[in-house]
Amino acid sequence: MAQHETSPVAAKTPVTALAAALLTMVLWASAFVAIRHIGESVRPGSLALGRLLVGALALLAVVTIRREGLPPRAAWPGIAGMGVFWFGLYMVALNWGERHTEAGTAALLVGAGPLLVALLAGFLLHEGFPRPLLVGLAVAFVGAALAGASSGGGDTAVVGVLLCLAAAAGHAVGVIFQKPALSHASPLQVTAYASTIGAIACLPFAGQLVTDLGNASAGSWAGVVYLGLLPTALAFWTWSYALAHMPAGRLGAVTYIVPAITVVLAWPTLGEFPSGLALAGGALCLLGVGLSRRTPRTATGPTASPTASPTATPAPEPVFAESGSVGDVRGETADASGPARAQD
Repeated sequence: MAQHETSPVAAKTPVTALAAALLTMVLWASAFVAIRHIGESVRPGSLALGRLLVGALALLAVVTIRREGLPPRAAWPGIAGMGVFWFGLYMVALNWGERHTEAGTAALLVGAGPLLVALLAGFLLHEGFPRPLLVGLAVAFVGAALAGASSGGGDTAVVGVLLCLAAAAGHAVGVIFQKPALSHASPLQVTAYASTIGAIACLPFAGQLVTDLGNASAGSWAGVVYLGLLPTALAFWTWSYALAHMPAGRLGAVTYIVPAITVVLAWPTLGEFPSGLALAGGALCLLGVGLSRRTPRTATGPTASPTASPTATPAPEPVFAESGSVGDVRGETADASGPARAQD
């Protein structure tokens, strides 16, 4: 029955939707590389503020053109939480973490975000703790420990790993806030106003931003604008388009490739390639996500349980997520058991 319902969707997936999904993955992967490069001249807080200001202005312009207006009052608590945790905390922690961690390693660690989403959903949304989730958490924990031990920078490298995991946690909390917001407002409204609130939350770094950009090169200026317009604003459009034409679970599996793309981009541009131990640790993190998304089989055959696996969240670019909730997406993961996103 489930296969009969999902196969027509797969057959009707247009090439443009696949292209949009791949473009989104490339943009999110490029953000890890750009952050690593710009982070040498622009501090973490000021980089987050500059990126959010550019992205929020672009998205608000689209909201105005489309005449979508303000979200209803019921959506604002979720939008505010998403803005503070996903746009604010996530970006500052990731920017800071990438000062001490290679771009590829950061992408692999942030890929654990969907696991944390499922864990928080179990506590806060009472969605339970199925065995696959607990197994996935254990595997991902071992992976994070390996990634931390792989760096030769001592305590500084460990701090970088912990900050990347904090970024993944910020993303996870943001997704939990996003769920109720999306039931009251459009994805565009939620993203535009959440990014605005994230920028407001980062305003204490305004003085740093003025100082840093005043001393920065034209390349650093261009990098901040790039991060705001492409991985932040444009990626929302491409992700939303793909999500409208593909099952969320299947689209979430595509995000497996974000860390790989990040490593490929960082090698020629930054001269970075994670060590074998770091790659193994990151791979275990993603394996943990994949294990947590396995759906249990009932006596009558495989079915998708509503509490069986975490949502198909786009990874930590993440930023512009699903048009449904944590529970909504779980039903579509039976044909895509991969993790959702590695995000920047």
